[in-house]
Amino acid sequence: MAQRLIDDVFDALDEQTVVVPGTGTLDIVIPTLAASPTTVHTQRRALEAQINTLLEAHPLSPVLTSMPGVGVRTAAVLLVTVGDGTGFPTDAHLASYAGLAPTTKSSGTSIHGEHAPRSGNRQLKRAMFLSAFACMNADPTSRTYYDRQRARGKTHTQALLRPARQRISVLFAMLRDGTFYEPRTPTDIELAA
Repeated sequence: MAQRLIDDVFDALDEQTVVVPGTGTLDIVIPTLAASPTTVHTQRRALEAQINTLLEAHPLSPVLTSMPGVGVRTAAVLLVTVGDGTGFPTDAHLASYAGLAPTTKSSGTSIHGEHAPRSGNRQLKRAMFLSAFACMNADPTSRTYYDRQRARGKTHTQALLRPARQRISVLFAMLRDGTFYEPRTPTDIELAA
């Protein structure tokens, strides 16, 4: 693609009848600029391979990636932001850190109910949100929970934040116990609710 772009630019320059000062420097600048995206893509692939290698070497990698919707990128974000989870006494603390726990807005004696917080670790919140979105088709439990929230009148974002919060609790338990993800069937969830 870069070579085609370079050829197109030089063909257009050859067709010009007016010579503009500085046209000669384009022979140097255009190939460099056209090769720049290729270099960036090569660097990204190399970095991705390095992250994959580091993640595979980590002892918690199989635990994290056993959960549907948690791939290499999400697992890397979890390891960087949460580590092994020992810095959080409970799953509620981890959810609060991620910005997935509802907060109560109050002023004086007025209490305005619970709302989604605007604070928290944005990387972790985004990773959990995208993880919840990615597992909608892979995990029937998550899909059932999402559909139930939508049936209650929640918006798409609100309905996705709830499975993301639920997934934080499951991930906390997985990290704490060192166990793999164990899917629950939708009938088990209805019996528990």
